[in-house]
Amino acid sequence: MSTGLHSAAGELARAVTRRRWLLAGGLAAAAVATALPVLAPSPPAGTLVLTAARDLAAGTALTAADVARVQLPAAVVPTGVLPLGESVEGRFTAGAVRAGEPLTDVRLIGPGLLAVLGDEEREDGLVAVPVRLADPASAALVRPGDRVDVLAASSSPGGPPVASVVAAAVPVLAVPPPSEELEGTLLVVAAPSATAVRLAGAAAAAQLSVVVLP
Repeated sequence: MSTGLHSAAGELARAVTRRRWLLAGGLAAAAVATALPVLAPSPPAGTLVLTAARDLAAGTALTAADVARVQLPAAVVPTGVLPLGESVEGRFTAGAVRAGEPLTDVRLIGPGLLAVLGDEEREDGLVAVPVRLADPASAALVRPGDRVDVLAASSSPGGPPVASVVAAAVPVLAVPPPSEELEGTLLVVAAPSATAVRLAGAAAAAQLSVVVLP
């Protein structure tokens, strides 16, 4: 065999060897790519929950537009989250709720609270108002159906605290059970809109208490 034939045969052998290495490398890379999804942990299962679609003030009567469905990792879903099939329209927020916060049983108070009032009282334009009391002992004396005066006590410069009536003879609609997550004790009373505004202002600047009327 001539020198030229020997050289051509050598080049052919080297080309075949290079192609084998390239093919082997490609097969190995494909095997790794196929195995990665199998070896990687699957993402945690999510749970659909009801959340606030926007920031909600205390005492907001919920509508469908106030609620959104969001999928959360099961590990961060709070205890007491409301079931997806449960209607929240017409229920009231027990306190302020941030947008995106899951709605739980302690964040809302019962539906149709104003239904316990007489027709005349409902026609007067009363609204349900959450009132957070500083003294849990006073709330223990109150029952739904009672009428109470709501007092606001604030400090007076150079003198004793001053108390004033911010809501007079308002009917109590509900006394939700105490919650460790929320400070104070909650009552829900029925009051005209103007009185509800005064109660909200007083709650921000003073401590509230109630006097049960005969």
